[in-house]
Amino acid sequence: MRGVIPNYHHSYTLFFFVILVLFPHVFSTNTLSPNEALTISSNKTLVSPGDVFELGFFKTTTRNSPDGTDRWYLGIWYKTTSGHRTYVWVANRDNALHNSMGTLKISHASLVLLDHSNTPVWSTNFTGVAHLPVTAELLANGNFVLRDSKTNDLDRFMWQSFDYPVDTLLPEMKLGRNLIGSENEKILTSWKSPTDPSSGDFSFILETEGFLHEFYLLKNEFKVYRTGPWNGVRFNGIPKMQNWSYIDNSFIDNNEEVAYSFQVNNNHNIHTRFRMSSTGYLQVITWTKTVPQRNMFWSFPEDTCDLYKVCGPYAYCDMHTSPTCNCIKGFVPKNAGRWDLRDMSGGCVRSSKLSCGEGDGFLRMSQMKLPETSEAVVDKRIGLKECREKCVRDCNCTGYANMDIMNGGSGCVMWTGELDDMRKYNAGGQDLYVKVAAASLVPS
Repeated sequence: MRGVIPNYHHSYTLFFFVILVLFPHVFSTNTLSPNEALTISSNKTLVSPGDVFELGFFKTTTRNSPDGTDRWYLGIWYKTTSGHRTYVWVANRDNALHNSMGTLKISHASLVLLDHSNTPVWSTNFTGVAHLPVTAELLANGNFVLRDSKTNDLDRFMWQSFDYPVDTLLPEMKLGRNLIGSENEKILTSWKSPTDPSSGDFSFILETEGFLHEFYLLKNEFKVYRTGPWNGVRFNGIPKMQNWSYIDNSFIDNNEEVAYSFQVNNNHNIHTRFRMSSTGYLQVITWTKTVPQRNMFWSFPEDTCDLYKVCGPYAYCDMHTSPTCNCIKGFVPKNAGRWDLRDMSGGCVRSSKLSCGEGDGFLRMSQMKLPETSEAVVDKRIGLKECREKCVRDCNCTGYANMDIMNGGSGCVMWTGELDDMRKYNAGGQDLYVKVAAASLVPS
């Protein structure tokens, strides 16, 4: 009996059709080569290894726009979250595409985003030396990178999205500034609204000009909140950081860079991100693949005592007192009438002048958010005892504290101006020693 020749072509076609329908992620890629492009019309995306992040085009409708039409953006989002899609990076946030014709491709040694008329609306604008061809990759951690063909170092990139944060800080990203070269400052800037990714009113930025470094939350150019300086374990003004058991915080301060970063240390596949919200809160948001809805783990400002300089100089805020603003012992309200009317922004003044010498003393204040450090000097080589002696000899010194609280404390922070933006915590904070007249230390 003559055998029937199987139709292998038909069988393979059916097989791959089934695979594509049932398992489309099998054929997803995380790379873009020089002869490829992503377009809005193709609906093609890049998917990171592990299927956590996805890069592609998305659209929003801006209600306040003159025509109310859709705006198109190139962005990265979590591939698996419930409800609304969660975006973590946007390339052209302030230069949207105005119709559904857009193309991302590699041109020479740069990534470029073109509109309907092939005009660039965004580019990585790489100006260094590269070995062609180059490829773009979406990494497992959500970093979109550009590599040259001769790179053997997997951590060396020609360009990376992690250097250009939008409103989100992911694990392994950094916020801060490079101190060498002309690298951009890495800050978080909110979306204008929950549906408009263009630059909003709020930003989270590291102050790097002084001896100590702390983050400020700004509304436009106005300071809203201050984290306090890094004390070796956490930012002094965020005591709850010590309870983040699965988050490893780190702060880099050397000759090359000053920056904060974090990593997630857990076995439960918890995804964590920091987000500067369009309503003015820095949020820590978590989710897992098993429970994909987003959880607000923490946000700040938390209460009125977190607001910047809410009580004025030489006063501290305490949520457990009424009123919440209190003059330091040895100080009185600068304007008693306004203070009684609960306008305490003027702060306090000394009730007795300093003698500038051994006649002065120090008031120990525990569990404190340290004062703003713009008027502080630092000596990493000495401890608390030597710090006190140095403050005694300096007539301009108004207070001191340890710079680092690890292993019993080390380093010296000494303030030479007004003590401002302080608060007292129920738990956390650290010891602050305020210089006061000897008469102020006598028990009343």
